[in-house]
Amino acid sequence: MAAITAKPQLSVVLVDLNDKVVQAWQAAFEGHPEVRIVRGSILTQAVDAWVTPTNARGSMDGGVDAAIKKHLGPSIQVRVQQEIASRYGGSMPVGSATCVRTGAARPAWLISTPTMTGSSEDVSDTLNVALACAAAFQAIHMHNAAHREAITSVAIPGLGASTGKVPPRTCANLMWTGYTLFNDYRFPDYDALRETLLAQLGGSGMNDDTMVRIQVPGM
Repeated sequence: MAAITAKPQLSVVLVDLNDKVVQAWQAAFEGHPEVRIVRGSILTQAVDAWVTPTNARGSMDGGVDAAIKKHLGPSIQVRVQQEIASRYGGSMPVGSATCVRTGAARPAWLISTPTMTGSSEDVSDTLNVALACAAAFQAIHMHNAAHREAITSVAIPGLGASTGKVPPRTCANLMWTGYTLFNDYRFPDYDALRETLLAQLGGSGMNDDTMVRIQVPGM
């Protein structure tokens, strides 16, 4: 792991149709004017990459996943699942992500990050939203380190706030944790990211009002 000496040049759009999620973001990200918060559909965001909350197998059969598959076509699920098979043996752990080409001009990339293992689970009492959000940003770090065609803008919906039943304020605060971790540190892989986040959040007693900025010892 290495500390970041300068802010990454990434434009972040948080976008959701749920008014309560949008309001919760506005409160949680009040100190981050560089993050644009939009009430609307992710499908209208002309950015380099969309982030979609998915399940371990990348079955795009509900929520934002299903809307994106309908918009981009069924081949996008094939690409996601092929990447999951290649990288994770067919089942992607929470706290990991894939980044695949969409075949479209914008977004050129789709980042899939699981908020749950199955297709419909209540994850309101877990840290899955923070893990998924941090993993999505980790995917951008890793992509930009490996590709000339950098991701410089990304749109992210409310992770876990619909199918996962995570309350809006909890969702917003956990996503804030993932975003600030992205700003503060780089990790060599998803395992190191997951280990660091769970070590600090695992005993934090997360609730609607909890906002935790991860501190990596020795950084």
